[in-house]
Amino acid sequence: MMFIWIVFIGIAILSYMVQASLKSKFEKYSQIPLTNGMTGREVAEKMLRDNGIYDVTVTSTSGMLTDHYNPMNKTVNLSEGVYGSTSVAAAAVAAHECGHAVQHARGYAPLRMRSALVPVVQFSSSIVSWVLLAGILMVNSFPQLLLIGICLFAMTTLFSIITLPVEIDASRRALAWLSRAGITNAFNHQQATDALKSAAYTYVVAALGSLATLIYYVTIYMNRRE
Repeated sequence: MMFIWIVFIGIAILSYMVQASLKSKFEKYSQIPLTNGMTGREVAEKMLRDNGIYDVTVTSTSGMLTDHYNPMNKTVNLSEGVYGSTSVAAAAVAAHECGHAVQHARGYAPLRMRSALVPVVQFSSSIVSWVLLAGILMVNSFPQLLLIGICLFAMTTLFSIITLPVEIDASRRALAWLSRAGITNAFNHQQATDALKSAAYTYVVAALGSLATLIYYVTIYMNRRE
């Protein structure tokens, strides 16, 4: 059990470092303008058109690093710091989110799997904390309840793991297109790559944290008194 807590602390520290690094790099690369002066919105719209996608709308959303693609209403939602910015960071983020739109249009299997899990994960997330808490308190008298909680939490862990190839592939598509379309060049393409790699690390840490937590609950269940 002590080993699990050491892992938790290590992941928490790693998560803080990754988040701090991502914020620092985003702020740094947000100060470097694209040579063509295109905004995040214009980059997104061009990538969609270049990939033959005309039924996806690019919109602005509040907050910082809140960028996301919504497959339900087919919108690429760019944060305020990306939508109107002409920076390398904005171009990288906008292209990454459009990478998800391209995945959706092409029927990318991991994205379909993740989308199918969304309603299940939403339901699990709404009750899993209470089920796990009750399951731990009653682990010796009613161990089945903790087992149910573990199964529910396992769905969120699976979701985190499936998210990894989805995010990595979206970045791969984005970087290839940025270079091919001439949005980035030999002087700033590496900066776009660095920004998206930093973002990808956050998903890796999240998946590791979820897996470690799942193992923790499984350990409690396995070590219960019969």
